[in-house]
Amino acid sequence: MSAPATTRDRVVAQARFDTGVLLRNGEQLLVSIILPAMALVAAVLLPYPALSGPRIDVVAPGVLALAVLSTSFTGQAISTGFDRRYGVLRLLGVTPLGRGGLLAGRILAVLVVELVQFVVLGAVALAMGWRPQPLGVLLAVVFWLLGTACFVSFAMLFAGTLRAEAVLALANLVWVLMLGLGTVLPAASFGAPWSTVVSLLPSGALGDGFRAALGEGVVDWRALLVLAVWTGLFAGLARRLFRWSD
Repeated sequence: MSAPATTRDRVVAQARFDTGVLLRNGEQLLVSIILPAMALVAAVLLPYPALSGPRIDVVAPGVLALAVLSTSFTGQAISTGFDRRYGVLRLLGVTPLGRGGLLAGRILAVLVVELVQFVVLGAVALAMGWRPQPLGVLLAVVFWLLGTACFVSFAMLFAGTLRAEAVLALANLVWVLMLGLGTVLPAASFGAPWSTVVSLLPSGALGDGFRAALGEGVVDWRALLVLAVWTGLFAGLARRLFRWSD
């Protein structure tokens, strides 16, 4: 008689399943890879708006931030919202995997898909002349992990409180808005006073953090603080308000 699976094995199995679902989903691939790649090429080739320094050095880190936003927020909000509607979350929550294991597996799946995005989008950016700071790659990991935690928490807040149809519409709307609010283009490009407002948004903080790390090899402590505050806020609200079934 075989021994029951350990918690680690259950989480890894769930992560493997969720990763496969994400990578086989055509809509998810469109949002996570194809649209960010199109945004990268368009933002580099178009002359407007004017940016300080080579455009590729400004745009490429922003597109990687957009990749994090796409997978950790948009994809998770929609999939979790419909899983909740059809009772999948409620059923999985009472299995040996448990609610904590389910969330851990999904977060691992998000990180794996984001790594795939970084490889693909990074290769496109390198082919277009991008040369990130070597030290900055390590510094960007901090913003990657914190940004993922922030937007997964935001996704859970959406998916756990709204109807699935509303999640589908609003998650895509938020993606479009945040595409233009500090991810691909820096907050400074908006001019005062809007640059300050954009820099205080989670999308602006994530984009500016990636640009400082990958472009200059430094940590943008202000962006890190802003992102940490949003993460705490979203995680606290999601923990309090999330409903596992309609």
